[in-house]
Amino acid sequence: MDVIVRPTPKLNGEIGALSSKNYTTRYLLVAALAEGTSTIYYPAHSEDSDAMRRCIQDLGAVIEEDEEKAVITGFGKSPRDVKELNVGNAGAVLRFLMGVTALSKEVTFVNTYPDSLGKRPHDDLIETLGQLGVEVEHNEGRLPITIRGGHPKGGQLTVSGEVSSQYLSALLFLTPLLAEDSEITVTGDLKSKVVIGQTLEVLEQAGITIDAAEDYTFFRVPGGQSYEAKTYTVQGDYPGSAAVLAAAAVTQSHVTIRNLSEDSKQGERAIIDVLRKMEVPLTHENGNVHVEGNGTLKALEFDGDAATDAVLAMVAAAVFAEGTSRFYNVENLRYKECDRITDYLNELRKAGANVEERQAEIIVHGRPEGVEGGVEINAHYDHRVIMALTVVGLRAQQPIRIKDAHHVAKSYPQYFDHVRALGADVEWVK
Repeated sequence: MDVIVRPTPKLNGEIGALSSKNYTTRYLLVAALAEGTSTIYYPAHSEDSDAMRRCIQDLGAVIEEDEEKAVITGFGKSPRDVKELNVGNAGAVLRFLMGVTALSKEVTFVNTYPDSLGKRPHDDLIETLGQLGVEVEHNEGRLPITIRGGHPKGGQLTVSGEVSSQYLSALLFLTPLLAEDSEITVTGDLKSKVVIGQTLEVLEQAGITIDAAEDYTFFRVPGGQSYEAKTYTVQGDYPGSAAVLAAAAVTQSHVTIRNLSEDSKQGERAIIDVLRKMEVPLTHENGNVHVEGNGTLKALEFDGDAATDAVLAMVAAAVFAEGTSRFYNVENLRYKECDRITDYLNELRKAGANVEERQAEIIVHGRPEGVEGGVEINAHYDHRVIMALTVVGLRAQQPIRIKDAHHVAKSYPQYFDHVRALGADVEWVK
């Protein structure tokens, strides 16, 4: 379905932040890898987290869930033999489970999104799985991918961090379960280091010991470990909230988002600092972010590597800032559900934004007077693009129509309900 976003000068109200998708998928996985029963309070429900639920159940985990919590009995080191796994369009879920299914005899990950996840490369992880003695059949590094494992062996491993940190996370979930100790050396410039911090945080909570170099270029992983069954509580999600905060920043607003911890390890927490640098009036106290938007923003420069999933929302805000903004060190945006630099900027131009791209940069020449709008936009099946384009539509002079906006459900199914509750003029259309 499509969404029509009409100009909306004012937003007002209060919402609770979505539960974190990143933490939910990690907690679901470590609970599945434990022998015993774990409890996860306030897990996220989205296409990505539901893909992890579905796949760990296929692999033998038992999940009982109510509105407050998920209770999971894990399969430990012995996933059930299955022929196929379908991760939908969830790249992180695919990569994490490519590691875990090295413990299985043979599993094929099918390709149900050939125009999105089906285009994304996984060569670096495939190469490292080969170092573990795992045979991988693939389509030039892309789906469908068949893992033939059963008896992976630890040892000296190298993995590239140039494209994605998810390859490293996959190894960090797997290697503690191997009989041998492992040493993992990361080559190249590791992307999204903050997200590795989230993985290590969850692993520590699950009773796993890993010795990590301060710069995350080297890891010592003792073998023969077991995941412990634990109780976890999922924190509020900064990546999804970034788009709502950006929407409040570009309008006349009185908006509060609850359950966003000040000391969260989510890199996208930087959206708070970015909006402050753009001179957006806001406070962040006791887990509540309150924005008193006046529609006036100043340009800035920002290193986006640590806040990858909030950059598109920051760019949407910068479209209306006074001056030229620059978002740099963001090349890994090109390797997401779509090319989040070229594809996103092409759609912004249709709406009237003045933007430029470099290989690893987005440059925004702000238009405080607003953009024309009045166009139909292709969001490329990408949830982050959909949310960011919605922000632009609120400040456009004419409505914009976002194609296939239902793909927002990948991470934030309630997104349009939430912005509509704040007063945004959005309408679903077929």
